[in-house]
Amino acid sequence: MSLLVTGTIGIDDVVTPTGHANQVLGGSCMYFSAAASFYAPVRIVAVVGDDFPPQFRDSFKQFPGVDLTGLETRKGGKTFRWGCKYHSNMNSRDTLFTELGVVGEAPAKVPASYADSKFLFLANSPPAVQGGFLEQCPKRVLTVADTMDLWIQVAKDDLLALLKRVDGLVLNYDEAELLTGKLNSVSAGRHILELGPRFVIIKKGEHGCLLIHRDGICSLPAYPTERVIDPTGCGDTFAGGVMGFLASDKAAQHDPGSFASIRRALVHGTVVASYTIEAFSLDRLKEIKRADLDKRFEEYASMVRV
Repeated sequence: MSLLVTGTIGIDDVVTPTGHANQVLGGSCMYFSAAASFYAPVRIVAVVGDDFPPQFRDSFKQFPGVDLTGLETRKGGKTFRWGCKYHSNMNSRDTLFTELGVVGEAPAKVPASYADSKFLFLANSPPAVQGGFLEQCPKRVLTVADTMDLWIQVAKDDLLALLKRVDGLVLNYDEAELLTGKLNSVSAGRHILELGPRFVIIKKGEHGCLLIHRDGICSLPAYPTERVIDPTGCGDTFAGGVMGFLASDKAAQHDPGSFASIRRALVHGTVVASYTIEAFSLDRLKEIKRADLDKRFEEYASMVRV
């Protein structure tokens, strides 16, 4: 089924204990769509400035399942830019700068050809903006949103209104605590369900993820990779793997938001994210094929099977 993602496409500067990468392609929408394209066609709705480098646009050619009809280039605008420095444990980072550019302006519009999209992922952006996309996709059957600490702090009312309208929420354990005031991730997840979603996925970095669903709970470890280069975008590629699998899995079409469907999809999201962390930007994802994902999926499945 058709999968649409909204979010940011930008230019990143990243410093990690393993090295640094300046002026590289990034953004939540880019990471998500690259990962999801291994499973299903993806429609992007995003905006960049006319300073967006041509070679970055060419990068999409390496992910042929990505439809760029909804990628707007705004004349005279500046592309979103972001920089960070990771701490030695790679679990935390300091933001060095954020230049919103066109992301701080009016959001891109959903093209008419995208209006029939069935799966909708609202990548990290202001919750009021995320909510504005819902009316533009009236045929959606599964809507999942991502959020971050900034919106919980400065736009909580908008976020709470959004949660009443989506099927699922993705956030990390610190954000879950901030949103609910609960230290325990399970308790935080159950509280979020009371706010509206059918399920919540709590990302726990190197410790994997936790699914709190109205029909059950599932906890999965991260894939034990030794090559840890850059965690940037891992959460977005994780979400891309989850949603891409759901959009492509015939067994999930009857009820893509079911506990069984989401639980299976988490494994695929975990596998894609395990590749992202092995290089800066999208470099590792550009090197692999679906067969590589399938092989690692089998390895991972054997590790967690009891």
